[in-house]
Order: sequence, then C-alpha cells, then structure tokens
Amino acid sequence: MISTTGTVCPHCGWPDDAEPFQVVSRHGTAAGGTVWTRCGCGSLQVRIVDGRGTRIVSRSRPAAAQPSSTCR
Repeated sequence: MISTTGTVCPHCGWPDDAEPFQVVSRHGTAAGGTVWTRCGCGSLQVRIVDGRGTRIVSRSRPAAAQPSSTCR
C-alpha cells in the first residue's frame, strides 16, 4: 500500500496493509472512493481507493484513553 505517512502506523508500528483494522465508513467518489478506518491503536485513517490502488492520505493520533466514570 502506498501511504503519504509511511508504510506502517507511526504510533504502533502495525503495517498499513495488514489486518485487522476497523472500517468506520466508506464513501464513493467520482474517482473511486474514500474509506475511513481505525488502526488497532485507535489512530483514525483516511484511505483513498482509486485506479492507483489504496493509499493512506491522513491519520490522527491514537484515541486518548477515556477516564472511567463513577456515579456519586
């Protein structure tokens, strides 16, 4: 997979073209499609799918751990 941000996730080191990753949403475009995915570490990624293949064009930092809530 071609990636503008590397061939592995810079946060956890998992290869961009490896499973598992969670597909968050898919959107068709005139040129192909956009797929939003989430890496195992929580990083949100934007993947463009077109005639050149699939490539990651943007990614976020991993999601911050949510604090546990307690009822009082």
